[in-house]
Amino acid sequence: MANPTFWVAVALFIFIGLLYYYGVPGNVGKQLDSRGKRIADELAEAKRLREDAEKLLKEFEAKRAAAEREAAEIVSNAKEEAERLASEAQEKMADFVKRRTASAEAKIAQAEAQASAEVRAAAVDAAIKASESVLRQEITGNAASSLVSQGLNDVRAKLQ
Repeated sequence: MANPTFWVAVALFIFIGLLYYYGVPGNVGKQLDSRGKRIADELAEAKRLREDAEKLLKEFEAKRAAAEREAAEIVSNAKEEAERLASEAQEKMADFVKRRTASAEAKIAQAEAQASAEVRAAAVDAAIKASESVLRQEITGNAASSLVSQGLNDVRAKLQ
C-alpha cells in the first residue's frame, strides 16, 4: 500500500467511477452525437444551398444568353432601320434633285421662250419701222398714210 502506483490506479478508478456516476460519458456521447447531427444538418444545408446556387447560376446564364440574343436582335434591327432610313434619305435626295433639275429646266425653257418672244417682238418692231419708213418714202399723201397705218396694225396683230 505504500506503492504510489497503486494509489494512482485507485485514484484513477475512483475518478472514472465518479465520471460514470455523474453521467459524463453519456453527456459527452450525447454532445458528440448532437454535434455530429448538427454537422450533418449543416452539410445537408450546404448541399441544398449549393444546388440552389447551381440552379440560380443556370437561370442567370439562361437569362444572360437571352439578353445577349435580345441585344443582338436590337443591334440587327437598329442596323436595318439605319439602312432603311439611309435609303429613304437617298431616295428623297434623288427626288429633290430631280425636281430641282426639272424646275431649273422649266425656268430655262421659259426664259428661252421669253427671250425668243422678245427677239421676235424686237424683230417685228424693227421690220415694222423699216417697212414704215420704206413705204412712207415710196407712197405719199393721205391715202398712203392711212394705208400704212392700217397695214402696220394688221402686221402687228398677226405677228404678235
